[in-house]
Amino acid sequence: MLLGICGKTNVGKTSFFSACTLVDAEISNRVFTTIKPNFGVTYVRSKCPCKERGVTCKPQNSKCVDGVRYIPVKVVDIAGLVPDAYKGRGLGNMFLTDIMTADALVHIVDISGGTDINGNPCPVGTHNPLDDIEFFRREIDYWVLGIIKKNIDHISKRMIVNKEKLSEGLYKQLSGLGVSTEHVERCIEKSGLDVNSPEEKFLEFSRTLMEDSKPVITAGNKIDIPQAEEIFNAVKDKIKDIIPCSADSELALRKAAEKGIISYMPGGGDFEIRGNATEKQLAALESIRNVLKNFGSTGVQKIIDTAVFSLLEMIVVYPVENEHKLTDKKGNVLPDAMLVKRGSTALDLAFKVHEDIGKRFISAVDARSGKSVAANHILKDGDIISIKAGR
Repeated sequence: MLLGICGKTNVGKTSFFSACTLVDAEISNRVFTTIKPNFGVTYVRSKCPCKERGVTCKPQNSKCVDGVRYIPVKVVDIAGLVPDAYKGRGLGNMFLTDIMTADALVHIVDISGGTDINGNPCPVGTHNPLDDIEFFRREIDYWVLGIIKKNIDHISKRMIVNKEKLSEGLYKQLSGLGVSTEHVERCIEKSGLDVNSPEEKFLEFSRTLMEDSKPVITAGNKIDIPQAEEIFNAVKDKIKDIIPCSADSELALRKAAEKGIISYMPGGGDFEIRGNATEKQLAALESIRNVLKNFGSTGVQKIIDTAVFSLLEMIVVYPVENEHKLTDKKGNVLPDAMLVKRGSTALDLAFKVHEDIGKRFISAVDARSGKSVAANHILKDGDIISIKAGR
């Protein structure tokens, strides 16, 4: 699973990336600071069963802090888009290709209205964030449309000569964008597309396909800037899945926690001063505390959690070998927390643990109930499952 952090240039994408990963990436107030994508690992939060079960867990693929399991997720910071990127402006084709590697997108928007459509600084409140939403969607839609138009004659010929379906031809051209045959078939039906449809209909198909295969959550960044909250309140009902955030505040808190100046957990609504801090640092921290009071958190962790659990519809499941002790074969308690798609079965989990275990699957045991479950048993969030496999 990969989350793509994207948007126009100079809106805080790399600050957001650094805040959620603590990877040192170049940050500045100028366009095209990021050229090549930066990759890192962040975490989603889920309630660990350790407290409920009265055990001390020993995570192997994640970490547990006071009963909260932090599960790793890959993220990529993608260079900024500029208008007409789909035509190749600003290395647009390369950037759009990078976007397509992600499973879901975190669209960073300067909610203070302090950067123009090209990413240049402008007076706060003079740029409408709604224009960024439409611009971002337009660039992706027209880029996909361009790929289709370039190949539509070839697709049409194969439909006549090889009796291929339109969905087969489109899938062959678009599979590199991380879409499935199901995505293509579903969106052909939704848009009422056929091979002789006008360009407008193909554009509708492109937009539907991207909405279906690349879900987007919008980060209303720079909410800490004066006037930003007013702008956010004015546009929030017009933007689907938008969450206010301050990437700079989150980055400052995580770095302060790393240095031992404060005690802070990502996504928390407050922090505690623990170490020596200068007057300047204390003033900055107090300013950030006001952000936490106003919005409940900096928003960064909430955005990551929402992208994984709501947009991508993932749940957390804990595979164990011994359903009584909740251990793996080495005795590690609740060793792994695995992200699986909502609706996954016990057999799906077995294959995720290891392909050989999936092939040798016999049954599974729900550790909470102690009952055996079949291969088609639908998993629930927080399940602890022991898989039984043949030799």
